[in-house]
Amino acid sequence: MVITKDLSRLGRDYIETGEYVEKWFPEKNVRYISVNDGIDTFATNNGNNDIAPFKSILNDMYSKDLSKKIRTALHTMQSQGKWVGSKTALGYQKDVNDKNKLVICEEEAEIVRRIFDMAYLGTGIGEIKNYLNLNNIPTTNRMRYGKETYWSTRTIKKILTNQVYIGVTVQNKRSRINYKNRKLRANPKEQWYVVENTHPAIIDKSQFEAIQKMKIAQNYERIGKKNHFLLDGLMVCYECKHKIGVKKGKGNRWDMICNNYRKNSKLNICTAHGFNYKKLEMAVLKYIKQLFLKVNQERVELNIRNSNIKCDYQKMQEKVKNEMITLNNNLDKMYLDQLNQKISSQMYERLSKKLQDEMKQKELEYLELEELKNNSEEENEEEIKKVIDEFLKLEEPTGELMRILIHKIEIHQDKQIDITFNFRKLNHIENQDLHF
Repeated sequence: MVITKDLSRLGRDYIETGEYVEKWFPEKNVRYISVNDGIDTFATNNGNNDIAPFKSILNDMYSKDLSKKIRTALHTMQSQGKWVGSKTALGYQKDVNDKNKLVICEEEAEIVRRIFDMAYLGTGIGEIKNYLNLNNIPTTNRMRYGKETYWSTRTIKKILTNQVYIGVTVQNKRSRINYKNRKLRANPKEQWYVVENTHPAIIDKSQFEAIQKMKIAQNYERIGKKNHFLLDGLMVCYECKHKIGVKKGKGNRWDMICNNYRKNSKLNICTAHGFNYKKLEMAVLKYIKQLFLKVNQERVELNIRNSNIKCDYQKMQEKVKNEMITLNNNLDKMYLDQLNQKISSQMYERLSKKLQDEMKQKELEYLELEELKNNSEEENEEEIKKVIDEFLKLEEPTGELMRILIHKIEIHQDKQIDITFNFRKLNHIENQDLHF
């Protein structure tokens, strides 16, 4: 039984409310009572039940009207230059006496001034990024929320082109689709609210305008990718969990590269994983083809039907658990090395932070596997058969087919490959280490 004070407390969206009252509750044999409206779905002769849909529409109209009033009030404040956002740009904070006014946060403002000064002298965004990371200059997330993040070229570009630093407030750049759909979408510039001299400037206007004319702040349309590879978007670095791309090597060779390493090579966060891409592709295709040919198709279907093939989530969890034990042992060893003065305190803090972050990642991975184990669903055997048949039939599989078949390909530093299929029942038909 579900009891609410009135129908609006169950929901104001008449579509979802009707879905529950008219379909979901009857299917699950749930009795619904709305006290003030006199609705009782188990009372067959109750006339109030018949007018419930109309009450839901009225409740929805109230939400729509309220949303319009709130949006109008926000737009009025934005047109006056009052700050209505939640997060402020680096270098600013909300005035404690007026939440709609920005004031300078000197600690953060110094970082902003340093970025603009370097850009004004002609320093490239990549060099600025490396300087900030190597000198351990804290990011916004680290300063405000204690999150271990690094500077990126995108963040620096965003700072260098943000008019907030010359005292201009620009708002309504994005808005929600409507009161029911909470997703954000970009608004055309004509709908932006741009108001000057709304708060103290951190950067001189002449310096800001000079930087906007430089190449460092120009926006260019991204050129479409010239070369497309069969495993595009599927390759993941096992060590740092970032995507792996493909770059041109010597001659006709194409090499892989960890995107995290490419962006932060000087921070020693990860390694290049610069292996020969063609060898990886050949190894993956050969493995999948042998797997599908070796396993008799009728046997696969029979096993699926009899639920004999199941993902060995327990084994996967054991692997993650062993990795967590290794990380913990490494932490203990480093602590002893610090006590014995084999490593400095600064190095210990940096390495221990990295290992602790990896430990948290493994804990999340363990919990995800636990959830998958508990909520494993039966998969469509016809769909599996169709994909396998299509793969074996083609001489050269397409990228679209590979993305239907494969969820991700994790690449280790020692060239081991872990393939995770989108069809969980295929993940552990044959359990063996794959290298290339």
